[in-house]
Amino acid sequence: MSGGKSGGKMNGKEFKFLISQGEGYNLEFKESFSDSLAKDICAFANANGGRILLGISDDRKIRGISITNRIKSQIYDSARKFDPKLEVNLEDFENILVVNVPEGTNKPYSVGGKFYVRQGTNSQQLSRDEIREFFKREGLILFDEKINEKFDFNQDFNENAYTTFLEKSGIKPVLKKEDILRNLELMENAHLKNAGVLLFCNKVTRFFLNATITCALFQGRDKVNILDRKEFYGDIYSNYQNAIEYLKIKLNTEYIIKTAGPREEKIELPEEALREAVLNAIAHRDYFSNADIQIYIFKDRIEITNPGGLVPGIKISDLGKKSLSRNKLLFGLMQRMNLVEKVGSGIKRMRESMKEYRLKEPKIETDENWFTITFERPDLQAQSYAKRMGLDGEMAVERGWSERWSKKWSEIGLSERQIEILTLIKQNPRISRKQLSEKLRINPSAIQKHLENLKEKGILKRTGPIRGGRWEVLT
Repeated sequence: MSGGKSGGKMNGKEFKFLISQGEGYNLEFKESFSDSLAKDICAFANANGGRILLGISDDRKIRGISITNRIKSQIYDSARKFDPKLEVNLEDFENILVVNVPEGTNKPYSVGGKFYVRQGTNSQQLSRDEIREFFKREGLILFDEKINEKFDFNQDFNENAYTTFLEKSGIKPVLKKEDILRNLELMENAHLKNAGVLLFCNKVTRFFLNATITCALFQGRDKVNILDRKEFYGDIYSNYQNAIEYLKIKLNTEYIIKTAGPREEKIELPEEALREAVLNAIAHRDYFSNADIQIYIFKDRIEITNPGGLVPGIKISDLGKKSLSRNKLLFGLMQRMNLVEKVGSGIKRMRESMKEYRLKEPKIETDENWFTITFERPDLQAQSYAKRMGLDGEMAVERGWSERWSKKWSEIGLSERQIEILTLIKQNPRISRKQLSEKLRINPSAIQKHLENLKEKGILKRTGPIRGGRWEVLT
């Protein structure tokens, strides 16, 4: 049974599973009966349905309640007073009362003249205009809640992605896979919903050509010369991890050495802010659009763009304070995986982490079709991370020399690639050609040509034996 949509009595195994998985998009715990129950029923009906367990505390402790006919009558009467009327199903399990709420067939529903919708683990109130506009634009069935009849469990299901999801969500596989997916509202009539396809597919382009992430590195401040491009088209979590790894590889890294202890590596922009921006694009993009998520790295900035503007009911001034998800089911599952936290907090954390780096807060631009977050990269000739962070004199930064040398190398006509090679050699004079090739992601023959050119110009010298020798930068 799931969300009140199927029959049958709950058994002990299923009950333990619900407790272990914790509150989420389609599951709510309440320690006792109160008038606030009506708003949660309304929120579930306006979303994808779900269950409310009375007699369970927020920390998953089984408290139990006295189940009386009066309490049951109050719940039934409350739902019948919704506008429009709603029918719920009640079920006793020992001293726990289970309220099974179906997905409403006549959305939106209101209680006491107020409208509620499920957002992650919260029931959020909307104004009448917001809820009307929200459902008018999004339709009664959202992309992530649609059944996908093309998905074949034998051919398309990614067991590794499923195992990762369970581990990150803290869900123990005490039930069959199909039962777990049904309890998470991801299966209906033996078919997986689109949210499940995004999470557990082997290759997303088999179902949605647009549900990919494209990363690109450009030479300057525009898109004229592209240096590198990658497209990620696996399951959502692996796409996210690959996109972050791409950013970490392509951005500059500073190596901070303390007088005691190992060196600390810091990329030029806060990793937390980049992660939040990529997750925001994945969770809130418009999957009906035929465009993909784009992560573009320019000399002076990084742009992370997703199709789909602000969700109806949200203004730019609301960002960091309030949020609505275009993909409520998917957002709830990402929340279970601890990829996203409470609603509306991602933008706020981006701003705070940029502030900690003493950098400008990200610029947000949006229209009805696109949402873009732009991070301004620190000027390579500007103060180093250590100076920006106000670190004391006991700390040194290996890149300190680069603020003057990279400028000098540019003035004598060296290419950007040659400057990158010299930078790596300055950091590690014993670096090998193979290591240079791997770090810069260009073939060894190209590295060799650059090294020979630098030696001909009298800028670079090799000393010592072939094995165990070192490089010397002469100017």
